[in-house]
Amino acid sequence: MIILGTIESVVFRNDENNYTVVDIDCKGELICAVGNFPSANIGERVELVGDYIQNVKYGQQFSVKSVQMLPPDSTEGIKKYLSSGLIKGVGEATANAIVNKFGLDTLDIMEYNPAKLAEVRGVSKNKATLIASAFLDIKKMQKAVMFLQKYNISTNLAVKIYEHYGLKTEELVSENPYRLLEDVDGVGFITADKIARNMGINEDSPFRMRAGVLYCLTETADRNGNTYLPKNELFNSLAELLRIDIENHKEIIEDVLNKLMLDNGVKIFEYKKQIVIMYSKFYNIERAVAQKLNLIKSLSQPIHADLKADIDEYERVNKIKLHKDQRTAIELATEEGVSVITGGPGTGKTTIIKCIIQILSSRGKKVMLLAPTGRAAKRLSESAQVEASTIHRALGMDYRNNSNMFAYNEFNKLPVDAVVVDEVSMVDVQLMNYLLKALNSDTKLILVGDKNQLPSVGAGNVLDDILKSEIIPYVSLTHIYRQSENSFIVLNAHAINKGQMPILENSGSDFFFENKSDLQETMRTIVDLVVTRLPQYLNISSSKVQVLTGLKMGSCGANNLNSQLQNYLNPPTLSKPEIEYDKTIYRLNDKVMQIANNYQREWQKILSNGTIENGTGVFNGDIGIIKAINRQTGEITVKFEDDRVSVYPKNELNQLILSYAITVHKSQGSEFDAVVMPVIAGTNLIFTRNLLYTAVTRAKRLVMLVGTKYNIKRMVDNNYTATRYSMLKQFLIEQQKNVAELYS
Repeated sequence: MIILGTIESVVFRNDENNYTVVDIDCKGELICAVGNFPSANIGERVELVGDYIQNVKYGQQFSVKSVQMLPPDSTEGIKKYLSSGLIKGVGEATANAIVNKFGLDTLDIMEYNPAKLAEVRGVSKNKATLIASAFLDIKKMQKAVMFLQKYNISTNLAVKIYEHYGLKTEELVSENPYRLLEDVDGVGFITADKIARNMGINEDSPFRMRAGVLYCLTETADRNGNTYLPKNELFNSLAELLRIDIENHKEIIEDVLNKLMLDNGVKIFEYKKQIVIMYSKFYNIERAVAQKLNLIKSLSQPIHADLKADIDEYERVNKIKLHKDQRTAIELATEEGVSVITGGPGTGKTTIIKCIIQILSSRGKKVMLLAPTGRAAKRLSESAQVEASTIHRALGMDYRNNSNMFAYNEFNKLPVDAVVVDEVSMVDVQLMNYLLKALNSDTKLILVGDKNQLPSVGAGNVLDDILKSEIIPYVSLTHIYRQSENSFIVLNAHAINKGQMPILENSGSDFFFENKSDLQETMRTIVDLVVTRLPQYLNISSSKVQVLTGLKMGSCGANNLNSQLQNYLNPPTLSKPEIEYDKTIYRLNDKVMQIANNYQREWQKILSNGTIENGTGVFNGDIGIIKAINRQTGEITVKFEDDRVSVYPKNELNQLILSYAITVHKSQGSEFDAVVMPVIAGTNLIFTRNLLYTAVTRAKRLVMLVGTKYNIKRMVDNNYTATRYSMLKQFLIEQQKNVAELYS
């Protein structure tokens, strides 16, 4: 429905997300309206489209979907409008004087003949110019926002677009709405395409084809981790995205690709006997990573120590006996510039790390331990008994002057002699590039991980490419240490990795199977396990039990399991605030996870001495608890596991998901006391051996599989690995020759 009225008071306004609460005078009736307003000033007339809702705490409100700002139509309204704080330097007295002079023509005078304002007593020529300029800026912003709203762009996104383009918003968007894809976060191809079609831009427009190419390359990186696409696959993706016959548009697309190459937007070259298209950003990143790895490999010096004696002493002090492969790994890490240590659970990677730290530290070397996520860093700290940090935190976020940079970079190197990176399978090529930039060329780099884990969520195939290049020396650990007579987690993980069925009939151990063939029964069993059975069996809280699943959708997908578990573990009450955003209910005390790297998100942390640490950066995989919800503004306060506290405005809640149940991909680098996994039928592209292996290796104390033995066997037998297109392996081989020639 539509209501028309005048803003009588601004109850609340959040300038970050434009969420506003106003009282509207609608024909003498006062209505409370809530929603996103491009601006909100007392005296402004507004036309609001929306619906009445019943707020539990605040009663009836008008929930606004779109806003059209209208000028005041009475002298009293104009006075209120001008004196509302809208224009700096115009208070009640000045507003009264201006309106008393010009009456209903005041706003026209300010817009079209501002020099006349100087006729008002107390308004100088300079002040008249400033008043008119401020008024025009507001008018232009409102005009631009309303122009964008015509194309079903939300008020919040419209303001964000205006903040980027300013006074040129209409001109630039009208000329090429597809530029929004590259310039403004939050605009997807479908949105830009709808705007373009409404503006009459043809389906074969070069603007549309260019946007399609860049979108497909971005999507394949974000969704599938590819840093390039073969030309035929790019064309297939374009045909599906643009809904066109590629054969009829080939000439236009080829021309677009050539122009993109000339503009350095993409690289086009032959690789493995086919033409490939690569985003220049990833081309430059992968080449930089390859060059720096080769450089460190060439320039870092061995420590020239009696390593045998050092390792023998470590064995004596710790009362252990290292396997010959472990000794080889320690020697490799301390002597080589770059080395890789890879192995599954229980193969002694942590023992090796501790020995490496001891040997290097005893020779005065400063060693830094890093991991991709907060959970992985915490686990590394506990196991190695040395402080570890996330890579992002170690590099230091620095957003001064909007620099979008890390404090440690190519110009300001990390003051360390050696860096150990654990869980390196999770590290995407962009994060590896940031780290390598911050390392001196003689800093030792020791990469530790499990090559059989799922690859990084982000683009690139760093660990796999490094190993397959055979440029960087590595050791693969296969001898299993970490197992006891009654422990089957490690034993079964290695069995699964070898394509063998895990041992399921082992009552009383740490690896269980519950046979359920019906999906609804499987779902109910999982809920019962998390809510009651496992907390009682292990004497832990339900928050320590993590459900891992292969899917988001379906009865046993993350979305439905989250909803079911939320209702049992954190049911609604009248005193417990909650808000709904994009079909998800966020409730006080809910367990949530950040699902995107946000380098600019601010946080605070109260340290043990009572001081407050401030910082920026919350990252994909960080898990926390909702500690506060502001139902008026939609803001949510989350406290993460490392005690950082961050406030999320409502328009950024798409970065948070409930995390009672998460996908296996989201669990990488984490360790949970107990893992529960539905093992159900599904596509062979998802339900693979290494999905099951990754899930099992996330458990510390107990694994529970719920489903059928048939589906477990299907996953164990399915060794499918999705092809991930990346160039790091090739660039490592090429750069080895270049670096060798440079330093020979």
